[in-house]
Amino acid sequence: MIRLGVNIDHVATVRNARGGLHPDPVLAAKLAQDAGVHGITAHLREDRRHIKDNDMFRLKEEVSLPLNFEMAATQEMLKIALQVMPNACCLVPEKREEVTTEGGLDVASNITYLKNYCTKIKDAGIRVSLFIDPEEKQIEAAASVGADIVELHTGAYCHQVGDKRKSELARIINAAAIVKQTDIECHAGHGLCYKTVADIAVIENIVELNIGHFLIGESIFIGLDAAIKKMKSIMEDARK
Repeated sequence: MIRLGVNIDHVATVRNARGGLHPDPVLAAKLAQDAGVHGITAHLREDRRHIKDNDMFRLKEEVSLPLNFEMAATQEMLKIALQVMPNACCLVPEKREEVTTEGGLDVASNITYLKNYCTKIKDAGIRVSLFIDPEEKQIEAAASVGADIVELHTGAYCHQVGDKRKSELARIINAAAIVKQTDIECHAGHGLCYKTVADIAVIENIVELNIGHFLIGESIFIGLDAAIKKMKSIMEDARK
């Protein structure tokens, strides 16, 4: 089986565009749970552009699914994560000027800092996930800092076409094979949609896909339940 985690950030984006409480990202997480997803992801950005601090606490308290807390590797976020106590902390690169996460975390260039940072998370009983590009050096670095999970960045694959997309897919397949040689769990995500998900879902060592923006956008037209169930069906058919 391959698991589906749903990122509910952009429900909060719509809420914040108008202010107030509606639409509620926590309600979206509950509806996603009812639709059969296996986990909820939310990214508490330093500028709080979508998810807010209280959203994270409510997600932990009100939703029984595993919570994947996406965050920059800052001391502020570490303090909040240790209060929320999610199932996993997924460390991602973060720049204020970016619209969305533009690439993987450069673990290889920050091993000393990240090893100490990850130890503090793991000592609290929280799993550590690193969002990385599908590169051998980053996988090796993830292992050296004690990561429990790596999430392979699929954005470059999704945004290319033709031979370039095939080349990016080959990189992901190769990276997943390298991860299989470690004790690290392999996830993947970013930019996936109905048309791109099957080729990733078929990769046997990838056990979970995290998808957000596309599903929230699709839910405007067909509803969140239907969008999730269609995605799960494509993933499961590919894995068969």
